[in-house]
Amino acid sequence: MNRSFLKQGSIALAGVLVLSSCNLFSNKKQFEISGTMTNNTARMVYLEEVPLATMQRLVIDSSLIGKDGKYSLKTKMGEESIYDLRLDGDMFPLTSVINDEPRITLDVDFANDSTHRMEKYEVKGSPASEQLKDFIYSFTNRLKNIYEYSHAIDSLQNIHASDSLVNDALKKHAASVAEIRNYTVQKMKESKSPSLTMFELGYYQTTSGNPAFKMDGLEDEEVMGTINDLNKRFPSHKGIADIKKLLDAQMAGSAGWVGKEAPDFTLPDVNGKNVSLSSFRGKYVLVDFWASWCTPCRRENPNVVKAYQQFKDKNFTILGVSLDKPGDKDKWMQAIKDDKLDWTQVSDLKFWNSEVVPLYKIDGIPFNVLLDPQGKVIAESLRGSALENTLQQVLK
Repeated sequence: MNRSFLKQGSIALAGVLVLSSCNLFSNKKQFEISGTMTNNTARMVYLEEVPLATMQRLVIDSSLIGKDGKYSLKTKMGEESIYDLRLDGDMFPLTSVINDEPRITLDVDFANDSTHRMEKYEVKGSPASEQLKDFIYSFTNRLKNIYEYSHAIDSLQNIHASDSLVNDALKKHAASVAEIRNYTVQKMKESKSPSLTMFELGYYQTTSGNPAFKMDGLEDEEVMGTINDLNKRFPSHKGIADIKKLLDAQMAGSAGWVGKEAPDFTLPDVNGKNVSLSSFRGKYVLVDFWASWCTPCRRENPNVVKAYQQFKDKNFTILGVSLDKPGDKDKWMQAIKDDKLDWTQVSDLKFWNSEVVPLYKIDGIPFNVLLDPQGKVIAESLRGSALENTLQQVLK
């Protein structure tokens, strides 16, 4: 849920990187998704678009799910984009589709799946959506091996197993990581859909940011190479052009905040008491910009909690700064409770109009800066294992 994208190198890409055109086109043709959802308890299904300008999902249509399971969703056709389907009561999307064709049929049977995280669904009428589905399934199957080997490595190291056993697990893990990386790169090369390519790129980068898998993301040069290639192949695609422009700007300013003094600010905490960043001088501070509505932020929060618990007694703390919306204080406070964010939290509840956005030139969240006791930035955009590794080096 960023205005930029998911972080792996110095380029920030967002998480699963979703492509959208904001319905800026005057095309009067409609894009329609219909089908049936059986053995399902939800009453409503929502069609969501994720504009590149904010990367916040926008609900553009909704449909009651009939007693027979039937539903129908519509919007303007626009340029090729990714759309999410989400059921009421669910934080995460049910699945994603691409509007490469004006009419798509998507049927889901939730039998024996009370969580709505189905293993199988059927999509027809959209080659790109079918390929997206196949990519997710194939990627997930490969990912299972990586997780198993990663877990085995941790277990063997914890019991001080022999070097031969650990090295064998490391080799198997490395081979599985190489396989899923090569698979993703090959699929991006084969893709004839700009939206599908960006989805695959974002899916890989998001996954590699999860420390449980011990994977490295694609390097900045590979990401930019993919974007530049797409821009050449689809010169009229505004969404791709916007991404290229954004990443070009990020690369040009890649020096970021490191080495600079962090700008001071004062915002109210959950009790309405004003808290200043400068009041934390004398400690190492991670200033963590997030929001309750930001799905990538919520997925990253367990990593932040883990780092806090590990280093809070080493002259280290965290200041959470939320970009929640006006009137959403209850959602902000509930997210703090649900995610167990046991450190100082502040917010002016002004969304992207918060004073910290231009102050820190924030174009996407989650975003963070790590300050030394003098208030100077010593690292930024620390995600996944990068946060823990950096703190281990700094807080020896």
